[in-house]
Amino acid sequence: MRIDKFLKNSRIIKRRQVAKEACENGRVLINGNIAKPGSLVNEGDIIEVTFGKSNLKVKVTNLIDGAKKSTAEEMYEAIDG
Repeated sequence: MRIDKFLKNSRIIKRRQVAKEACENGRVLINGNIAKPGSLVNEGDIIEVTFGKSNLKVKVTNLIDGAKKSTAEEMYEAIDG
């Protein structure tokens, strides 16, 4: 699954266009590497997203295409650090 679609489906970022722009501006990392909007995400990958002064670090646990609000949180688990 593409990183921009993953961020939208998991509800980490609300809109795919905003997720795409975050990737283009270098604010999204997959396993420590800067992600392009079309970069592929696999289960077990570590994703870091920078929101202004705060960072969110998550581990991908499940790839759900067209996830509902109730199942979106099953797609990742937060990591401290």
